[in-house]
Amino acid sequence: MDANILKYMALIKTVECGSFTKAAELLNYSQSGISRMINDIEKEWGITLLERSRGGLRLTSDGLKIMPFARELCKSYEELQMQVDNLNGLQSGIIRIGTFSSVATHWLPNIIKAFRRDYPNIDYELLLGDYTEIENWIAEGRVDCGFLRLPTHSEFETIFLEQDPLMAVIPENHPMANCEKFPVTALCGEPFMLLQKDRNNEFFEIFERCGLKPDIKFTTWDDYAIMS
Repeated sequence: MDANILKYMALIKTVECGSFTKAAELLNYSQSGISRMINDIEKEWGITLLERSRGGLRLTSDGLKIMPFARELCKSYEELQMQVDNLNGLQSGIIRIGTFSSVATHWLPNIIKAFRRDYPNIDYELLLGDYTEIENWIAEGRVDCGFLRLPTHSEFETIFLEQDPLMAVIPENHPMANCEKFPVTALCGEPFMLLQKDRNNEFFEIFERCGLKPDIKFTTWDDYAIMS
């Protein structure tokens, strides 16, 4: 879906629901993702669309003028997409998705559920791998789409979904378990369990930037294996 259309849909759903949270649930996005998309529209157009208060959200006078056009644009896009889908035979077939376990567990079930309401005859195949493998699968055409970190290959068409913070997973009884922030230097003083199989990931970039070398004792691409 076109990124701008997605932003307009986020605006419409937020107005209809009266909150970012409810709109996020309907569109299978995070609350922060919906809020960011609407902020992007406001910055791009140079106007304020929503008034935010303890009582909820409501359209500004500028927002009231813009909303009919946004609704009509989204309606036209949906009609266009339906016609294109019919021409391309999207009423049946298989979609192959490159992903990793956390996305496959927490994001994809709701995304696929919503998609199946419109396309009940579509089947899905999930290929689990790390970022490098997923990039290769997309480049080779082995998958139709995939979940990656940015930046990625310039020839890929990308849609930003969410900014995911990096977290340090430590035992409950660790001396720094209650710290609000975990310093990178502390990771080098402990046996380190690396998530992902190759060196092309953000963890090594952070260590190299800080001039540090972790004491890697265990490596896997399965985040649940590390947390266990």
